[in-house]
Amino acid sequence: MNSRIPADAELAWEDFHRLVNMTSEELRTWLLTDASGEEAFPADPGAGVSELGARVVDLLRKRKVDLTDADADVMRQVVEYVEDRLENRPPDAEQDETWRHELMSVGHDPLRPDPSSA
Repeated sequence: MNSRIPADAELAWEDFHRLVNMTSEELRTWLLTDASGEEAFPADPGAGVSELGARVVDLLRKRKVDLTDADADVMRQVVEYVEDRLENRPPDAEQDETWRHELMSVGHDPLRPDPSSA
């Protein structure tokens, strides 16, 4: 068995894990809470949950050697999404719940301190 992954998938993995700063369980809980909105949890546990966010939860639980090409594509999509939102941060970002929640839906909490700056 070849445990090597393609270089582009390796880069996607590194970028993905650099930007996704929530654990799979934190993200799962957030997605279920966000999907329930102001009401109680919906009858269908998947109803209203971001499909991309659900894929991120799955990816966070995977080992690098188990990645598929589709997984690498999702990681690149998440990286692009997060980087775009961060580059176009609103002037009052710390108070902008919509902006923060959009990022949290894919596993990036912009208010979480960066561990590399600690």
